[in-house]
This record gives sequence, C-alpha cells and structure tokens, in this order.
Amino acid sequence: MLLRSDSLSTTHAIAAALALLARSGDVIVLAGDMGAGKTAFAKGFGAAMGVTDTITSPTFTLINSYDCGKLTLHHADLYRLERTAEIADLAIAELAEFGGVVLVEWGDVAAASFGDFLEVRLDLPDDIDDVDEGDSDEHADSALSSRTIEIEATGPSWAGRWDRLTASLQEFR
Repeated sequence: MLLRSDSLSTTHAIAAALALLARSGDVIVLAGDMGAGKTAFAKGFGAAMGVTDTITSPTFTLINSYDCGKLTLHHADLYRLERTAEIADLAIAELAEFGGVVLVEWGDVAAASFGDFLEVRLDLPDDIDDVDEGDSDEHADSALSSRTIEIEATGPSWAGRWDRLTASLQEFR
C-alpha cells in the first residue's frame, strides 16, 4: 500500500491509524534512508498508543520501552549494530511475544529474523536535493515534509487486519 504524507502531522496521523490496529506480538519494521522520518513515525505511533514520555531514537541505547497500559511499546534501533548475532541478542521477537508491540528502526537489515512483520518504508522525494536557500519557505517546507510511505505485510499476522488498515489509511493514498 503506497501512501503520501505532506507534513509531520500527516505522518503522525498515518502512524496513529496503524497503532490503533496494532496488537500484542506485532513487529513493525521502520525502513528508509537517514532523515526519512522513522523516528517521527515512531512518535506518532507511540502517542496513539498512549505513550506520554518523550519518544527519542534509541540509537545508542538500542531499545527504549514505554508502558502504554495493557501493552508495552518497545522501540529498537539497529543502525549501530554490526553483526546479526548482535540483533539476536536483543531478543526482539521475544519482546513482542510477551505483551508488546515492537517498532524496529533500520529493521529491514534483519527482517528475515522477525518472522511475521509489517514493514513501513518511508522515502523522501527524489528531488529533495534540489531544495536550496533560494526557495521560498513554503516550497522548502513542503519538499522537506513530503514523503511516501509504503506499507507491506510479511506473514499472516496482518492478513485479518489488512482490510481495516487499508480503509483507515484511504485518505492518504
């Protein structure tokens, strides 16, 4: 499913729609280049789940956990890991199994180890490098805020929710 976001608030709205359908055991892989909006997506997702703490990228801590009442949101970042053995040591699948939803930034590098997962790929427009100091503020803000978000399920865990997810994200297609 291909979506378009033209602002931070739209990215948060897309993340919130996904969060409302998330359930215990879900692993959601956040993929995309540096600066594509993975952490911004995580913030919108967490807010919709009821996280009141400030969500920051766990680049150095590797995993941050947030209590959301009946679920725990685990936010992982694999960017600094060098070997797949380090990924296994994080026990991401186990975190999801025991009452949690796991968002994994840079998770596409280890997606094969997650079993069922939902991939959310955030991409900046190809012409982002064309934005320069001479552009109007409105044009520059629009280009810097614009991105495509592609959502794809791997495995059967999202099959029963796919129609509801598609319907809830229709306005962003």
